[in-house]
Amino acid sequence: MTLPVTRLRRWFAAIAILMIVVVAGMYFYARWRVSRAVHEIPTKIGLNIQQTAEGFSISKSDHGRTQFTVSASKAVQFKESGRADLHNVKIVVYGKDSSRFDQIAGDDFEFDPKSGDVTATGRVLIDLEANPEGMKSADQSPPSQAGKPIHLESDGLVFNKNTGNASASGKVTFETPEASGSAVGVDYVAQTGTMTLHSSVDVAVHRKQPFLLRAAHGVITKGPAQIVLDTVTLNRKNQRLQSDHATFFLRTDNTVERILAEGDVQAEVRGPSDTHARSDQAELFLTGTRNQLTSAILTGHVHLETSGAQAGEGDAGRATLYFAANQVLEKVHAENSVRLFQNRETKTAAQSSGLPTTPQQVEMTAPAMDFQVRNGNLLESAVTSGPPQILITQPSTQEKTIITAAKFTATFTGKNRLSVLHGEPDAKIVGIAAGQPDRVSTSPILDAVFQPEGGISTITQAGGVTYVSATQKGWAQRGTYTASNQMLVLNGSPRVADGGMTTTAETISFNRATGDALAEGDVKSTYSDLKAQPDGAMLASSDPIHVVSARMTAHRSPAVAVYTGNARLWQNSNVVEAPTIQFDRDHRSLIAQASDKQRVKTILVQVDSKTGKATPVTITAAHLTYTDNERQALFEGGVTAKGASNGSYATMTSRQMTVYMVARDESQTARSAPAASSVSSVGGAQVEKIVAQDSVVLTEPARRATGDHLVYTTADDKFVLTGKSPSIFDAERGKITGDLLTFYRHDDRVLVEGRKTSPAVTRTQVAR
Repeated sequence: MTLPVTRLRRWFAAIAILMIVVVAGMYFYARWRVSRAVHEIPTKIGLNIQQTAEGFSISKSDHGRTQFTVSASKAVQFKESGRADLHNVKIVVYGKDSSRFDQIAGDDFEFDPKSGDVTATGRVLIDLEANPEGMKSADQSPPSQAGKPIHLESDGLVFNKNTGNASASGKVTFETPEASGSAVGVDYVAQTGTMTLHSSVDVAVHRKQPFLLRAAHGVITKGPAQIVLDTVTLNRKNQRLQSDHATFFLRTDNTVERILAEGDVQAEVRGPSDTHARSDQAELFLTGTRNQLTSAILTGHVHLETSGAQAGEGDAGRATLYFAANQVLEKVHAENSVRLFQNRETKTAAQSSGLPTTPQQVEMTAPAMDFQVRNGNLLESAVTSGPPQILITQPSTQEKTIITAAKFTATFTGKNRLSVLHGEPDAKIVGIAAGQPDRVSTSPILDAVFQPEGGISTITQAGGVTYVSATQKGWAQRGTYTASNQMLVLNGSPRVADGGMTTTAETISFNRATGDALAEGDVKSTYSDLKAQPDGAMLASSDPIHVVSARMTAHRSPAVAVYTGNARLWQNSNVVEAPTIQFDRDHRSLIAQASDKQRVKTILVQVDSKTGKATPVTITAAHLTYTDNERQALFEGGVTAKGASNGSYATMTSRQMTVYMVARDESQTARSAPAASSVSSVGGAQVEKIVAQDSVVLTEPARRATGDHLVYTTADDKFVLTGKSPSIFDAERGKITGDLLTFYRHDDRVLVEGRKTSPAVTRTQVAR
């Protein structure tokens, strides 16, 4: 951002102009010497002028060289008061060493011998010009080369020959080849060498880029050699500098050593990016005959503010500016609660560049910062000292992100905006949003990339990342946060734990706004810390539930995870395999969906009613819905169930199938001890009943049954077929049909009920 304090060097030219007034005072003293000579010399030579003399002149010499000459076209005799009037006066001062050629001219002068005052009753013109070759030329010779005299004019000039003091109540003007100016009311005290400019001090510097220096009051002193101005303002094209007081400290050669501005020091620069700076005090240090600025110290509530394309603010208790040989700012040291604030580009500016218009505010603070500056007004880099912090605010939602580390190193864009930030060690990111738990990630190293228009683009943490948000925790070697979608991506053996759920994968991503997570590549989840559910079945155990897949999407509210790509969920011997499995941890429910290449596969347990032996039941379908507290598994879309009983395998198919399971407590206290033991050892959910509908087909090695509706109960190993012409085909006995067919697998009995129009019941014993 542009730092207008560099423009203060323009004040230095004003110092030389103000010194002109000091030089003018010296010539007031020379004029007093001339007046005294006019009064005393006639007495010494025995003359008593009592009448008008035409062509009056007088001079004084020393060692053959003239020091000054006084000439007048007319001298009026002394009046009764003792005063004398001189008309058309011209005074030329050569100096003791003939190094000057200063000329003072006026129409009318009055001398009062009683008070010692010499008063100009009209306009006085003064030309101050050096003559360094004067001693080499003839006496009273003008400069050999045309110089550039300093021209002064004044009304009502009063000089006292006794004290050497001079004053003018009116306006005093001066002009040089490079500047012109004026003041109203001037006092010069010879004893102390102090000149006071009463009011309206104006200095206009005529340069390629002219400027105007104004002050309400000024004092110039010889001991110490300094110039003090009150209510100072410097104006130049698109720039304005001001302070309540400004003191210019001079060296013995009248060059400026330093400048001290005090009280509401302000600077304004207008342009594509308007800049305003202020401080309680500013101290500038200069060197050389050309008053080159080397450094500046701003103290007390230092504030810098810019608008437009480079919008931002900066604050510090103290700032030290260092300048290169050409008075170009090259570095800044800021300390005492340093703050750098930047808004995202305005909507209009962002739209014109095709960039997003979502606002984002960035604020960086630290006990101290060191800035490197390029081309005098472009921030190049910054290094913090003491614990720094970056606060990123989304004004629309008031969501905040706080970034901290032991040290920050930053680089800037050509618009003085943060470009890249490096922080280490002890890097930390905290996300804060109303109504949500804080989201905290820590790491040894942090690198942030900012958008060109302002605001965070990405933040990368490395060296071992830990992420915590309420019950959600994550670990990885590396983490990358993207501000546009608020996603944190963990790489390098990432692991996430949340409420008893632990997931590993090749990459795991968090949405820091919602808390949702996305895992990809060799996903493995384990749900532990489970409580046993007595009324549940397939997922009722307190043992861990495991899930593997290629990809997982987990939501925090509700606590649902969707696993896709060869997903497999199991608890003990209960297994569900499918292309997609949606698992609700809180309700222990799941939804499984098939694809064109893979069907849903579920493995349950069937207990033989006689032996109590547990055997697996495998069911495939296009879709599965299961809720543990209901103990019902609904299979849809080309359902196939395969199981065994009494050494006989059976296959059941239908379009829809509902499997009812025995409650976990009931399965543990089954009617026979062997059954309870077998189920417990397998750890699987025990099938209680199966209801199949629509295009039902039951196939065993020696028979085949069909119907529209089938109910199978495991307690008595019974199948009941109903619907349109249910039938059983037996390889030995043939085909049996009826309205209702009941088949007992353990003893091969079949009960057949006829149609209502034929109520007879046939009992058939099928021989082996």
